[in-house]
Amino acid sequence: MLAKTFGGAVHGVDARIIMVEVSVGQGTRFFMSGLPDGAVKESQHRVESALKDVGYFMPRNKTVVNLAPADIRKEGSAYDLPIALCVLKASGQLTSEKLDQYIIMGELSLDGMLRPIKGVLPIAIQAKKEGFKGFILPFDNAREAAIVSNLEVLPVSSLKEAVDLLEGKISIHPVHIDTRDVFATRLNAYDTDFKDVQGQENIKRALEIAAAGGHNVIMIGPPGAGKTMLAKRLPTILPPLTLQEALETTKIHSVAGRLGKDATLLTTRPFRSPHHTISDVALVGGGGNPQPGEISLSHNGVLFLDELPEFKRTVLEVMRQPMEERRVTISRAKVSIDYPTNFMLIVSMNPCPCGYYNHPEKECVCGPGIVQRYLSKISGPLLDRIDLHVEVVPVGFDEMTANRRSETSTEIRVRVVHAREIQSERFRNQRDVYCNAMMPSNMVKEVCEITEAGRALLKTAMERLGLSARAYDRILKVSRTIADLSGSPEIKVEHLAEAIQYRSLDREGWAG
Repeated sequence: MLAKTFGGAVHGVDARIIMVEVSVGQGTRFFMSGLPDGAVKESQHRVESALKDVGYFMPRNKTVVNLAPADIRKEGSAYDLPIALCVLKASGQLTSEKLDQYIIMGELSLDGMLRPIKGVLPIAIQAKKEGFKGFILPFDNAREAAIVSNLEVLPVSSLKEAVDLLEGKISIHPVHIDTRDVFATRLNAYDTDFKDVQGQENIKRALEIAAAGGHNVIMIGPPGAGKTMLAKRLPTILPPLTLQEALETTKIHSVAGRLGKDATLLTTRPFRSPHHTISDVALVGGGGNPQPGEISLSHNGVLFLDELPEFKRTVLEVMRQPMEERRVTISRAKVSIDYPTNFMLIVSMNPCPCGYYNHPEKECVCGPGIVQRYLSKISGPLLDRIDLHVEVVPVGFDEMTANRRSETSTEIRVRVVHAREIQSERFRNQRDVYCNAMMPSNMVKEVCEITEAGRALLKTAMERLGLSARAYDRILKVSRTIADLSGSPEIKVEHLAEAIQYRSLDREGWAG
């Protein structure tokens, strides 16, 4: 007897529907086809134990399991539940005719209980596209799948419950979530706020400019100056996620299994801060079963690299191309997967190994040439992709204890959103350009026109400060953002002057 139902296979951030077929006939042994990996092949033992524990049996006849299409590799343990239900149907223990109306996924434990799985959201989206009646899945994944409207999401906690549901012995109320309501009520629900930061007004200003133009930032300062504290608050002043961006971000975290129990739509911009011992595969993604890396998990958010010179040079170099193209392609012999990587990069570092070079009070103990050698760990091409260089100075006691009101993230975000709206109008006819930082070089001269006085100032600054040629375009882009923040249609001298001060590492002699 033949039985069939449907599951899903995740490919990148999208899914494909997989038909699960089971045939029980004359003969002996258990066979599985359809390019299953080790975890899928081991489902035989999990299914057999689960069936026995809930009062059913594994047929001793010849049992063939096929996962179609057969040319797509099937990975993971999420096919346990559909295989078990098809075995019951093919062996006559289940009489329901509803199996082929649903997408069914779930990992079985040996006692028949269901464990949560990864990649539920892309599968649910595909199930709706292909017109399935509903999605039967583990209870812990129900809220994630319910993000997709007009799809009957039926959560079950065990194999026995799934059988009783299909046989009509019990009824389960479908999980329903008003996605737009969740999105609206939880939007910008951050745990941190810029009002908690005392002093550092110049750094707050630099981060506001970065957020307004989508610019990457490097912060240089001694230990304890507040670099990490400031970086963690950058997402709170970025423009709110759109519903489409929230869905994109949630899909990536779903594929990586990072959503957690009872998670729904992500409504805040992600902030990822990997340790400096991270490998290049963990950063950009990959593995035998390609998974998204940290740069994809920070899509539509912020990637923060603390103590930048401590990262391995190879790790930083593999990040250059994804930063430029805003996507990373992971290629294997039989598969090529694209993950989006549209993130803001913010990095921090000490100015020298001891941490106190240029400190206003403490003396640096590093020997001659040590500072320059320390900074040379950061490659020129990577530094070339960072628009703002900001020196962070420790906050004094008086400023730290002053009873002075600081601007909230909400107040700063209003100005950032206004500047982004100006840029959206400016680039409305441009493809893949949404903010000033994304402007290609050939567009900079057209968009960032400066006056004769501004040109004279920029020339003088480049000659006296010894700014490199790569700083020229960066200064123009940042000055365009500063002008947008002030609501000015043209770049004024004061906008250029402020932009010039954010090129510390391009100045000759900065590191001695």
